[in-house]
Amino acid sequence: MKKMHGVITAMVTPFDKEDKVDIRIVKAYTDFLIKSGVHCLYPTGTTGECLKLSSNERKLIAETVVAQADKRIDVFIHTGAMTTKETIELSKHAHSIGADGIGVVTPQFFCVNDKEMEEFYVSVSKALPDDFPIYIYCIPQCAGNDIKPEIIERILKRTKNIIGVKYSYPDFVRVKDYLLCNGGNFSVVVGSDRLFLPALAMGCDGTVTGCVNAGPSKFVEVYEKFQKGDLKGAQAAQKFTAEICEITKNGSNMAIFKYALERQGLPQSFMRAPALDLTQEEKNQMDKALKDYESRIK
Repeated sequence: MKKMHGVITAMVTPFDKEDKVDIRIVKAYTDFLIKSGVHCLYPTGTTGECLKLSSNERKLIAETVVAQADKRIDVFIHTGAMTTKETIELSKHAHSIGADGIGVVTPQFFCVNDKEMEEFYVSVSKALPDDFPIYIYCIPQCAGNDIKPEIIERILKRTKNIIGVKYSYPDFVRVKDYLLCNGGNFSVVVGSDRLFLPALAMGCDGTVTGCVNAGPSKFVEVYEKFQKGDLKGAQAAQKFTAEICEITKNGSNMAIFKYALERQGLPQSFMRAPALDLTQEEKNQMDKALKDYESRIK
């Protein structure tokens, strides 16, 4: 089964002034990312404002990205939702449109116990073909629920298509524990993109990053140089990726990503309320920081 690998772009969701998903921009954005050299696309996740999207909007975005990518690059759709029923519906849809796989966030906001967590993922897995790749998505600081390695081991004994975890918390002891799941045959991708190179060195397959939207080149360089055994080159590139993460506030404000994409030639897009677009003063500050960064990576 295919695995997520390399630089996996957590895609934003562009909205127009009428608060509708702007499909025209989604298509151009997909092409932009593919041309930038990233290795996989990941729409409708946290960076994509997933909890503000209706099921129909999520399906529309997934269909658009998969069709526009047209097999030029792998596309894994985030399908986690507030209920098991909706998660399965979105997951089946992702499979039906030809996505390469899915990521499914843990149940969120409402606390779940270990047994509920296990049954949630087993239910999603059993609703899909055995050869359709599924990643568990763990972001406890946002979801409010964590998934322990021992629960993943229990899930793996009951499923065939759950192949990895996307872990978006900077705990490398936990990363190590995840890498040992399934006898060490378990894919781990990290959401802490400031730690991209250390994660690769530990044996992770890549990073799912929103910060890459502000400047893809150095993220791609980290992965490609590491794959070629050029550790010093990868280390040099990693310093720049860490810097772009700091400039973009480590993904805490998706409006920054949307403005950064606009600076790179994509049409202007907007946030969905209650989130706000950047003020002109904030844009000026971003311009200054990004221009300085861009002048030093040329």
